[in-house]
Amino acid sequence: MSAGKAVVRPGTVKERADLALNDDFLRKAVRFTTERLRGGKQKAAAEHGNWDEWRERGRQIRLHTIAHLDYYLNLFADNARANGVHVHFAETDAEAVKLSLAIAERRQAKTVVKSKSMVTEELHLNAALDSIGVEAIETDLGEYIIQLAGETPSHIIIPAIHKNRYQIAELLSADAGEELLPDTTILAGYVRKKLREKFLEADIGMTGCNFAIAETGSMVLFENEGNARMVTTVPKTQITLMGMERIIPSWEDLEVMATLLPRSATGQKLTVYMSGITGPRREADQDGPEEMHIIIVDNGRSLQLGDPEFQELLNCIRCGACLNACPVYRHIGGHAYGGTYSGPIGAVLTPALQKNVAEWDDIANASSLCGACYEACPVKIPLHDMLVYLRRRKVESGHGNRMESAGMKGFAAVAGKATWFKGAIKLGQLGQKLVVRNGCIRIKAGPLKGWNSYRVTPSLPKQSFRDKWKTLSGEVQAEAMPLSAETRSRMEQLVREREKGGGGHGGHA
Repeated sequence: MSAGKAVVRPGTVKERADLALNDDFLRKAVRFTTERLRGGKQKAAAEHGNWDEWRERGRQIRLHTIAHLDYYLNLFADNARANGVHVHFAETDAEAVKLSLAIAERRQAKTVVKSKSMVTEELHLNAALDSIGVEAIETDLGEYIIQLAGETPSHIIIPAIHKNRYQIAELLSADAGEELLPDTTILAGYVRKKLREKFLEADIGMTGCNFAIAETGSMVLFENEGNARMVTTVPKTQITLMGMERIIPSWEDLEVMATLLPRSATGQKLTVYMSGITGPRREADQDGPEEMHIIIVDNGRSLQLGDPEFQELLNCIRCGACLNACPVYRHIGGHAYGGTYSGPIGAVLTPALQKNVAEWDDIANASSLCGACYEACPVKIPLHDMLVYLRRRKVESGHGNRMESAGMKGFAAVAGKATWFKGAIKLGQLGQKLVVRNGCIRIKAGPLKGWNSYRVTPSLPKQSFRDKWKTLSGEVQAEAMPLSAETRSRMEQLVREREKGGGGHGGHA
């Protein structure tokens, strides 16, 4: 399949974010869709009821599974093999790609049809298949569009969130060799017709995996377009690539996940299609692959096991709810993050999996630390805390900003002494007169350049709180009600006990 020229993007999050912030269409498109998804999720959660209890159930399932991941992975592999599946373990991305290419070459494949899979994006598998002459075709509509554009997904759930129907019509018209009107029915109809031909021609179907059921060796796919079902039933060979953390113990646990995932992702009670696949075609089956492979990918995931700060990262069920809730993502979109995964989960997952702080040392700063991602997460992953841990590790590894480090040390020295702090405030009040306009500091240079390009910094007040308190303290004390003798006695007793180390509770209640 031909694809457009890949977009070359600047090398830092800040540079990419600056481009995004100046792209009015992108900001409008991303904000519109994420707000719709977020609103749908909130409505679906409210209608379901007891949402926080379900979140906690989901969290406990994920915590238990990851804590016993080796057991459940082996159980899944044993049961899948008993079902006739070829199970492979890949420690690195290179191993996963090598296994996939070996299967394609052995089957003498010319065409691979793919359903949506973030793991294959993580492995850059399409390019690898192309290098051996195998055409890889994305069959999810959004993925198909960005494949034509030579881009990567900008959202976990909606890959082409940053494009409108006019841009899509231009891409599909070039693919069709004729002009297609920017009508969604016409555009979807063209893609549907073309992909049906590809499904019939394909030698291999390739999928990701939403959940793998350990007790039966089954894999489960959630989707809305029906393409994944075609991918897993028409081609003679199926390859499923799954992150090693996609395991859950049982079908009973799937009930909880099937409640959380669709509602959190798109606001649906259930996706249009949910497919459970337990092995290749059997004699009585009318369709399905003759040969099935599951490649279980580590690629840095096992590095999080036993890490008290990042192990919960493996609880993620890839719903995208944190992206929809994140104020930073809603302004800059997904490509600004620079990796396969974007939003809060991407800001943590990318450097955590690669253990490469030097390369991704600025991605953790793409967050306001507001905690909206945690509130949105269906399994309560504390991403905002992890971003703080990541920033700390960046500094500890020697990749911190020297100017920022010097500034913080200077602030600590000044703030640690009352006289110095008062003096600094006085100097600031005098010095700001050169740059204050209408009560705001307007300068766009140095450390204030980035901030003041999009916001305003209020000036220091003429009178500090400390100065005001000298006047107010007398008034407050005059109006304050005096303590009763009993209360004063209890407080004094408590102080005496604490000074003696007694740890008392201040007398009788």
